[in-house]
Amino acid sequence: MNSETVTASLLRLKALLGPKGYHDDPDDLAPWLVDWRGVFHGAAGALLSPANVSEVAAIVSIAREAGLPIVPQGGNTGMVGGATPSPSGDSVLLSLRRMNAIRSIDETSGIAVAEAGVILGNLHDAALAKGMRFPLSLGAKGSATIGGLVSTNAGGTQVLRFGTMRKLVLGVEAVLPDGSIYDGLAALKKDNRGYDLTQLLIGAEGTLGVVTAASLRIVPAIGDRAVGWVGVESPQAALRLLRWLEARSGEAIESFEVVPRDTLDLVLRHIPGTRAPLQSGSAWNVLVEHVSAGGSRAALEELLGGALNEALAQDAVVSASEAQAEAFWHLRDSISEAERASGPAVQHDISVPVDAMPDFMDLAVARVEAAFPGVTAAAFGHLGDGNVHFHVRAPEGVDGELWRSGAGKDASHLVYDLVVAAKGSISAEHGIGQMKRQELLRLSDPARIATLRAIKAALDPAGIMNPGKLVPLASDATAQ
Repeated sequence: MNSETVTASLLRLKALLGPKGYHDDPDDLAPWLVDWRGVFHGAAGALLSPANVSEVAAIVSIAREAGLPIVPQGGNTGMVGGATPSPSGDSVLLSLRRMNAIRSIDETSGIAVAEAGVILGNLHDAALAKGMRFPLSLGAKGSATIGGLVSTNAGGTQVLRFGTMRKLVLGVEAVLPDGSIYDGLAALKKDNRGYDLTQLLIGAEGTLGVVTAASLRIVPAIGDRAVGWVGVESPQAALRLLRWLEARSGEAIESFEVVPRDTLDLVLRHIPGTRAPLQSGSAWNVLVEHVSAGGSRAALEELLGGALNEALAQDAVVSASEAQAEAFWHLRDSISEAERASGPAVQHDISVPVDAMPDFMDLAVARVEAAFPGVTAAAFGHLGDGNVHFHVRAPEGVDGELWRSGAGKDASHLVYDLVVAAKGSISAEHGIGQMKRQELLRLSDPARIATLRAIKAALDPAGIMNPGKLVPLASDATAQ
């Protein structure tokens, strides 16, 4: 692809989209050329913002003819650099934020159809107005978009009951790498026409096409909820508490998050207006949410009272109001922000079998802190589905960029080696992006890598869809 071809294709895209949909001013592009954590920086020839699926199809067709790489981007809240273009500047950013219509919410069928640019929090509000809810939430709900959530198979805090996006997406509309439109929005209970293209596009990180809309499962709104904050002595105790609660309340326990004391202290230190729910200062904290048609507070108080009597917990408090419930959740949702304010760190979104997770957390923290003196390792998150966020914070006073590329990178190698040894996954819900691509190659069996490459080559032979993300490159083998 030469400069004349690029210039000609950009002029065609500018004519197609007009001033609302085509931006090449450096100041307009700047916020979208760096990832949320500030680790990955890129460049792009233009930011394209189509208004409908036909314009997306035209963009992809023009790009395919010119061999112009496309980097799809949602709310730009990803954790692995999956929506950041390369520094070469030879690509265009494709933002679907203008495609933000909620096409329908059907309470009877329990299905909502939302375009890719719909912000998660806005979908929550629209569903609630109809007496329904979309049962996936996360800290970035005010900026994360449906397209990004689908493309990364996002998880969040309600996976324990409802699963990841893969369980909640009933169909998708997408533009494939040849510019054709795949209309798979119909939510069929049975469809035996071969490969499941919808599932193939979920979690593909924009490497196989551009998701433009999705049919999503919605459920009746919560009649009543209560949130508890519980002190326990260890992650093993937290898992015993979860099993005990589940045995007595079933699906009423919708969320179960663990937070170590040092991580909570980080939030209290850096996030204004936060306070510790308990004064006892247990080594570990559990946030548990109970939902029901009514009487959740009394039910959760009775459950946690029983847990205290049986020495399954050290201390506990149940939210007395919705405001207090939100305050408890704010502590959990602010961990990444607090960590970013505290200094450089390397983050790992990993999973191992649920019953093995508590021991893994203890082992991994001890191994990492012993191998890299001065670092602080901590694991927090969704214990009930075997997914925790394992973060390693740098020693005080180091140069963040140098540390990440040196000791931080070595620490990540060790974390991932421990995960694989425990039969786990190096990516539970954030995806591979560009951050984990080399590690995926290093730690995956050859069959997985060969299949990923074959699917990518078959659907995107020109290699224009989000290049350098998810699928390991040949050069990755020599870069390790």
